Amino acid sequence: MLDYFLIAFLILSGVALIIVEIIFVPGTTIVGILGFLTGAYGVYRSYELYGQTAGHFVLVGSLTLMFVAVVLSFKSGAWKRFALKGAMRTPVNKDLTSGLEIGMEGTTVSSLKPIGKAEFEDKEFEVTSLGNFVEESQPIKIIKLERNKIFVEPIKT
Repeated sequence: MLDYFLIAFLILSGVALIIVEIIFVPGTTIVGILGFLTGAYGVYRSYELYGQTAGHFVLVGSLTLMFVAVVLSFKSGAWKRFALKGAMRTPVNKDLTSGLEIGMEGTTVSSLKPIGKAEFEDKEFEVTSLGNFVEESQPIKIIKLERNKIFVEPIKT
């Protein structure tokens, strides 16, 4: 009896991971591969424990379940809630770096990983650290201005 639940759990987990891969984290493939392997192991266990006939039924059933789940998840539009709908119309910081100077001090508005937002003289700018993580609300200073890019580093206190 426990074997039924284990096989069903493995197959349902595999289907769920594949759906997560397709809709929420496309392109990573790790979640999808893990889902495929989990579902495949569930089908393998059904062949191993209950024989060829039962294994065939479980295989066809799990493939049907996967197909139905993928179709329903796309038709439901769940992925649209997570899709980026806005588009940038102008380049970042275009003509906004005038008035900024190397050595000017400001504060991070968001964390820099290494890119984020910072405030200098009551204006927000997109800034880049030199690969360092800088937490939000930390004092920083401009170390380099290159076209419309602002490079900063945290101020050591």
